Amino acid sequence: MDVYQKYKKWIITASILFVIIGFYYYFHTDSAPSEVMNPQVELEDPPVLNELENPPAENIKKDIADSMLVVDIKGAIKQPGVYELQTGARVHQLIDLAGGLLNDADELAINLAAPLEDGMAIYIPKKGEETTNQFRLPTGHEEGQEKGKVNINLATSDELQSLTGIGPSKAEAIIAYREENGPFTSPEGLLEVSGIGEKSFEKIKEEITIK
Repeated sequence: MDVYQKYKKWIITASILFVIIGFYYYFHTDSAPSEVMNPQVELEDPPVLNELENPPAENIKKDIADSMLVVDIKGAIKQPGVYELQTGARVHQLIDLAGGLLNDADELAINLAAPLEDGMAIYIPKKGEETTNQFRLPTGHEEGQEKGKVNINLATSDELQSLTGIGPSKAEAIIAYREENGPFTSPEGLLEVSGIGEKSFEKIKEEITIK
């Protein structure tokens, strides 16, 4: 007992230190992460762009070119020349683009609502000037067109009245129909025009063309 009493302080102090050290190592080890995270994160492959959503530039240029038409306008117009317009444009839009008609232009001889076609040449006549057709299709179209036939997609009221059995009212009905519905895709399309039946069509089917 004398030895214990003699080293009592040191024994107690050592015991306390041992307990403190034990707690320190216990809690330090317990709070350490159980596993080391891999700092290298696996990245997903970049998404592949869908060609339909992001078409090549060449396709975009082609689509733009396909949606345009080139038309030549001459005669009694302020700025005659070759112009580019959107597909589906009408004669009045081309005239506006070319600066408008001259004062001596025969506006009554022109169908301002007629649809334009790529490669078309349009001649604006002066008042009193006689011309058979102000609308000329490209050379390829003219070569394929039968001589002497009336193009029901381009003909004026006077030209339509040259057809057998077609008077002013029927001519205007044909023009109104194509302005509202677009060019005829076949000669038989005339049967859709009010006032033109099977008998009327039989009389003129050899006199007309759509090209």
